[in-house]
Formats: sequence, structure tokens, C-alpha cells
Amino acid sequence: SKAPKEYAMLSLQAVNQYYGDQHTLWNVSLDLVPGECTCIIGLPGMGKTTLINCITGHLPVESGRIIWRDTENAPRDLLNVTAEHRAAMGIGYVAQDRRIFSQLTVEENLHIAMMAGPAGAIGGEIYTLFPALYALRQVKGAGLSEDSRCELALARALISPPRLLILDEPTRGIGQALVHKLGSLIVRLCEDFGMTVLLTGQHLAFIRRAATRFCLLHQGRSVAHGDVSQLDEQVLSRWITPH
Repeated sequence: SKAPKEYAMLSLQAVNQYYGDQHTLWNVSLDLVPGECTCIIGLPGMGKTTLINCITGHLPVESGRIIWRDTENAPRDLLNVTAEHRAAMGIGYVAQDRRIFSQLTVEENLHIAMMAGPAGAIGGEIYTLFPALYALRQVKGAGLSEDSRCELALARALISPPRLLILDEPTRGIGQALVHKLGSLIVRLCEDFGMTVLLTGQHLAFIRRAATRFCLLHQGRSVAHGDVSQLDEQVLSRWITPH
């Protein structure tokens, strides 16, 4: 039975972060609802990737809380939990640079990911979700196109299905056909598999297709958030569109 949608799987509460003495995130709060996709939007350099890295554990947080809730255990503050342990708890992550093993084949890349944890329902049908990868099974990562590298990175993240899937700028550098396919895949992951997805991006048509909620960052502050339907011209012209 699905947990009630009212609770947040992950809650950021007044998170502050610094690079040296530069204050990069200012009291950012965000709730991720189970089975929904949330997009962090904003212009380049406004703190999107920094926020992602605080959630995954790749950057330290100065103050605030990051609370993880699963239905089996008591809520837990992740601030002292390592990036590796966060991954083991069910936080999957695909970085902007994809981070596949370039000297290993597609099949070997997927095999290594499978060894990291039990393959769930999605893992068993990974080539059904990514049929183009099946024909490329014996091709090394270095020989893949940007589209195929993106698909492989996603497949690796999904083979031991995470409870929360984090995608940093997933549409960067890929073709329009794959952007559309990726939007459909994210909707399916949320609706059919109950996965929670957090992504960053600026591709508005994709965001409106894939996400149900948004959080807009401007100079490290959350300046607008809500349902994606509220992402209207007024909000965009104020914070995103160059004046």
C-alpha cells in the first residue's frame, strides 16, 4: 500500500552552505513528496547543483537540517551521514557529467551497478526501458554518443531502484527526441513505480512535462515554489527571463 502523499520523503529545513567565506545557499527549505517529481530551476550559478550536492552528501552543510523519512524507520537527519551511506539508503544520483566508466562496456557498467544492491522491478526490465542500450551492450562508454551516455547513466541509477532519484541537468547536451523520451520516463517512474524524483534544469517544456512541483533558486535563495502550473510568465519574467 502506498504511503499517504501528505508526508515528505525528504525535507530540507533552513539549509545554509558556504564555499569558503562565500554564502551560497541561504535558508533553503524544500519538501519532496513521495511519488512526485520536483524540479529546481534557476539561471546558471544560482545554487542548483550546490543544493543537489548538499542533499547527496558531496558538500557539507553549514546549518539547517535534511530529514529523510521512509515508512520503515524513524525520521533521520542526514547531515552526519556519508554520501555512500545516503546512496545505500535509497538516494540515487546522476551527475551532470554522467560519470559512467568510459573503458567498460555498457553491459559491464550495468553489471557493476547491479552489484551495488538488489535489482528491483525496474532493474529486471532495464533494456525494455532503454532499448537502444541493448544494441550497444558491447560498446565501451568512451564510444557512446551523448544521448547513449545519458541513457546508460540513468540505467545504472535505476538498476537497483532508488527511492529518491536525483538528476542534475539531465537534458544538457542531449537531442530533442531523448528529451521527450526522458520526460515520459520520469512520469512513468513516478506514476507506475512510485519513485520520487528531484531534478535541476532550465528546459521549460521538459520541466512542465516531467515535474509536478518546482522550487526556483535565485542567488542561493528559494524565491518561489509550488505546483508547476504556477510557473507562469510573471514568475519566469521576474526571475528567469533576461530583462
